[in-house]
Amino acid sequence: MLVRLTFGSLLSAATLLLAGPAGAQTLNVATAGDQNMVDYVKDYLGPMFEKTHPGVKVVAVGTGPGDAGSQKIYEKLSAQKQAGAAAWDFDVVVAHQKMAGQMVKEGLLDKYRAGIPTGALVTRDTAENALGADVGGFVMPMFHSQTAIAYNADMVKTPPASYSELVEWVKKNPKQFGYNGIKGGMSGVAFVTGWIYAFGGNTDRLMKGPYDETSKAAWDKALADLKDFNRNAVITPGNAGTLDMLNRGEIAMGPVWVDMFYSWQAEGKLPPSMKLKLVAPGMPGQPMYYAIPAKAPQTKLAAEFIALATSPAVQAEGIVKRFNWYPGIDAQHLQGKLEQATWQKLFADITPEDLSSKGKPFPIAPYFNDILEGYEKKVAN
Repeated sequence: MLVRLTFGSLLSAATLLLAGPAGAQTLNVATAGDQNMVDYVKDYLGPMFEKTHPGVKVVAVGTGPGDAGSQKIYEKLSAQKQAGAAAWDFDVVVAHQKMAGQMVKEGLLDKYRAGIPTGALVTRDTAENALGADVGGFVMPMFHSQTAIAYNADMVKTPPASYSELVEWVKKNPKQFGYNGIKGGMSGVAFVTGWIYAFGGNTDRLMKGPYDETSKAAWDKALADLKDFNRNAVITPGNAGTLDMLNRGEIAMGPVWVDMFYSWQAEGKLPPSMKLKLVAPGMPGQPMYYAIPAKAPQTKLAAEFIALATSPAVQAEGIVKRFNWYPGIDAQHLQGKLEQATWQKLFADITPEDLSSKGKPFPIAPYFNDILEGYEKKVAN
């Protein structure tokens, strides 16, 4: 039995959609994110799952992009828990890191991962820790978006392999490196975060906590060095601005989102000479998670749906080929599932080993805020 609660027009509309066809067993999937996330479930995963589960109808509903979309899912589950509902509306939810951690803390999610066959294929830290919250066992990464340094191989024959080497390269090649600061898009924020990971010390604590307000005092030299670094760097207008300047040859190197980079390259907006490098000690990326609510009406079906969605074949075809995202499971399991050309495109510059060792999460929220505040006060002023 579905419980109906009203939380604004968007969720009211969503709830109406959750009534499946008469006589059919309905699997309700709520996803945060842009419309492409809804379309992915509705047009790709849903029909595939229904084919192997006759009599089941998958219904997908979107709750909106960004953390606000995940917040809507959280509010719905939280309200149903407080109302004492025996069964909640959603069978599967797709959420961002911040709210996934909150939902685990409040007992809103089922600890299901060990019971599905693909659960053992996950290796990245983000499957265990979401911005400081322990989510191990409660989530399966759907995909990872990742930042990296893009460079023009015609202009840079030997790209820096680390932040330290990048510093030396920029000194020798002033105004050939560009990034968008912290206000023009998240690739710039990711670059600055990676800088603190490289030079600020105590990196593991920044990613996993616990929070210690005095930690930021150790970043003074790192931030002063970044201010000096910026004298020889170019501040670009945004994520797309960095790619535009790379394309025009105005800079030779800059941090970008990997999926955006490959999408631009596929559209002919970047030449084949553009390459990627994930520099040590690493740069951040972000996953989205599949999760099952603690009182999902159909837990077994939900687990089977997520197992299908995180299988190597679906991760290869649905996540890598369609979106240029990195898989939620360890990329080594996609070997043989992708045409060589696709594998070469996505893993030639950044290998699965690079992703496993240098694909970092963003720091826990209070450290994240401290980094942005420190940049504003000590770098951008």
